[in-house]
Amino acid sequence: QEYLVESGGGLLQDGGSLRLSCVVSALPLSRYSLAWFRKSPGKVREFVAGIDWRYGRTRYAAFAEGRFAISRDDAEKTGSLQMNALKPEDTAVYYCAADQNGDLGLVEKFGMRYFGKGTLVTVSP
Repeated sequence: QEYLVESGGGLLQDGGSLRLSCVVSALPLSRYSLAWFRKSPGKVREFVAGIDWRYGRTRYAAFAEGRFAISRDDAEKTGSLQMNALKPEDTAVYYCAADQNGDLGLVEKFGMRYFGKGTLVTVSP
């Protein structure tokens, strides 16, 4: 069963903006933290941003701070990642993830239980 389905990826130029969306199914989103991870060719998967379920606190990787913004809508059971000032090094498959763990520090280090299949973002120079 697909619990998380991402959309919104695409090809764009250096400096552009993109908004990724994640639809959550069969999970009580109001009790799950959401996060975005990414994986570039030849690199390990890395944490991008997360938002916890209890307080709506956010956490960002250093490279995402100030450029990306994560949000969630529990009523619509969706999450999103607004990405601005994109760079070629942001090229990656972006994954939406969910977990009951509310500690985003642990989420960043160890990942989450549920992952979507990902959406490809390609930023050209």
